[in-house]
Amino acid sequence: MRMRATVRWCAGAWLAAALIAPVAADAAVLKATLITPDDDPRLERSRIERAYLGHSGGPLSEGLEVALEEAKFELEAAGTEVALTATPAASFEAARAAAVAAEKNGAAVLLTDLPADWTLAVADAVKLPVLNLSDASDRLRQQDCRARMFHLVPSERMRSDALAQTLVSRKWNKLLLLVGGGPQDALRAATAQASIKRYGLQVVASKPFKLSADPRERDLANPLLLTAGNSYDAVWVVDSDGEFARTLPYRTVLPRPVVGDGGLVALAWHAQFERYGAPQVSRRFAKAAKRPMTAHDWSAWMAGKTLAAVAIAAPKGPNAAWAQAIAKSALDGSKGTGLSFRAWDGQLRQPMLLTDGQGVIAQAPAEGVLHARNVLDTLGADAPEKLCPNAR
Repeated sequence: MRMRATVRWCAGAWLAAALIAPVAADAAVLKATLITPDDDPRLERSRIERAYLGHSGGPLSEGLEVALEEAKFELEAAGTEVALTATPAASFEAARAAAVAAEKNGAAVLLTDLPADWTLAVADAVKLPVLNLSDASDRLRQQDCRARMFHLVPSERMRSDALAQTLVSRKWNKLLLLVGGGPQDALRAATAQASIKRYGLQVVASKPFKLSADPRERDLANPLLLTAGNSYDAVWVVDSDGEFARTLPYRTVLPRPVVGDGGLVALAWHAQFERYGAPQVSRRFAKAAKRPMTAHDWSAWMAGKTLAAVAIAAPKGPNAAWAQAIAKSALDGSKGTGLSFRAWDGQLRQPMLLTDGQGVIAQAPAEGVLHARNVLDTLGADAPEKLCPNAR
């Protein structure tokens, strides 16, 4: 994308140099650095082509570019701009070194599209605020939270709470839980169980599945065998890889809905969301990136809006001012309500969209769900749970 007066994109050798229009000589410049994995397996062609629900559809830089382009006139009016640099990191150590180098070069904010451990290394290496664009691990919001770390992507607990609320609202109370053998599946299944308990649902059985080329293990991936022998209202599938989950709907023994990582999925965004100006957002992104806007792209788009808010509120810092500007940001995510960051864990409050991949079926918080202060805090860990030990 051609970058204009308010945005400078310096992507390094791995991206083609962008054309930058001249800016006012006296404009304040907020520097930000996006750190991404080098040779990212999530962006392999085969995975992109499969388009699993909830998985990446392309580089997050594209969502950032769209948001910063949209903020052009507001930034110009404030006499400021955002200079964004992208840095790939091939390892844990490289990510930490990139963060240190960015701080030395005057960056005000770091953005990460990294695994949880790499994100923590970045946050611990600098005194700058860090925007987590892609890692949904609950531990980054709980026991491993950091005072200057903010999360644009919904947590796993937010997604599972959204599903649990939807199931309760439809009186689908008895669940069959199918859990994959991937490295993250056990943790994500525990999170699902916490949401199930929170909203009074019942797991009638929990069964493991496994995709394997070994003929002796074929029964472990047979939907008819896995969904037989129990009475249930819905099947909740936990499959971080995505291959099994996408084949499960319409293949269960009982004619029941599938939710979780297949069937009905809770996401931050879907390109077919048709309210609150969302179609215009999706069209602008599709025009720029030549592909549909995914939930990950929405999180990056919101990060770009956050950078613009910081540039206007505190273009020259210091560090505490940048973090405070993020914490106090009131953002419009085209979801029908104002969005803000939670004080206790740095998570961006946001409604969730329930989609089958064709359109948006429902939204969460579900109708009738109540909260003493903000109904969006029914999605994810709430303040009284005190799961984040670091004060903000």
